[in-house]
Amino acid sequence: MRGTILYKPGDVRVEERADPRIELPTDAVIRLSATCVCGSDLWPYRGVQPVTEPSPMGHEYVGVVEAVGGEVTSVRPGQFVVGSFWASDNTCEICRAGYQSACVHRVPMGMFGSQAEYLRVPLADGTLVATPEVPGAGLIPSYLAASDVLGTGWFAADAAQAGPGKTVAVVGDGAVGLLAVLAARQMGAERIIAMSRHADRQKLALEFGATDIVTERGDEGIAKIKELTNGLGAHSVVEAVGTQEAMRQAIRSARPGGHVGFVGVSHDVRLDGMEMFWSLVHLHGGPAPVRRYLPDLMHRIATGAVEPGKVFDLELPLDQAAEGYRAMDERRAIKALLHP
Repeated sequence: MRGTILYKPGDVRVEERADPRIELPTDAVIRLSATCVCGSDLWPYRGVQPVTEPSPMGHEYVGVVEAVGGEVTSVRPGQFVVGSFWASDNTCEICRAGYQSACVHRVPMGMFGSQAEYLRVPLADGTLVATPEVPGAGLIPSYLAASDVLGTGWFAADAAQAGPGKTVAVVGDGAVGLLAVLAARQMGAERIIAMSRHADRQKLALEFGATDIVTERGDEGIAKIKELTNGLGAHSVVEAVGTQEAMRQAIRSARPGGHVGFVGVSHDVRLDGMEMFWSLVHLHGGPAPVRRYLPDLMHRIATGAVEPGKVFDLELPLDQAAEGYRAMDERRAIKALLHP
């Protein structure tokens, strides 16, 4: 099969890889209908995260089941499925508490590389959720978004306690931040402030439910949030970047007693203990337990309540994956969808 491999920073190639096969009785193999480039893929692409050897890329996926192991009971060949970027058994004590991304048997899907034609999915019963029927092409981008960026944005808004009567501020205007805006709107937030300097992303944020746009960053951005909230700060803040500046901006934009949901993959982020002590801010986040939300999110997509697939503003054949990386790295695209 063809699959994407990152050789070194800036060097993405689509090459022949071995076809995946059933290795364990709990496995499934799916034929991918769509995959994509994630903002977190840009960390190694930019060299911020070390690349020590050629690595298969991709952890977001939807497709049709080709084969299942002998112990798989929840999905069968021919079904269209969505899965999380963490494989989980969905039965352990941590999974039952709603944190499948910390399952005691978890497997990172990125190690298999979903930017390919086929994908092996471990722990298929706990990881994959099937749709009632194979969806039309128009729904596939939205189901693909549910595999990671929608579920991650949803977790961020949930961790930030977004809800009726709340003011929510979102730091980060990538796909996750934009879908955190959508999630906050679905959760009934009264006011949603999107922090963005890019006209195309501002437009989508407003379409997803943002009520205010703040273009300032750093101390100026914090001051603007305070100005919009009677000097108090937001009830709920989403951090969807993963940098020191973004985390600092998120914490300082929250009011005392407020909640910060952080889902940006952290790089060199340090928290000041005394500042946290005096801030009285709740902090919760990490790798999103997407599997917790999948049934609900897939129902919302199927019924037309949400259309998260709008974050894909560039679609390319798999063979042009390198252009998808370049476009996202250069901020010419919010998120690139790849057709195997």
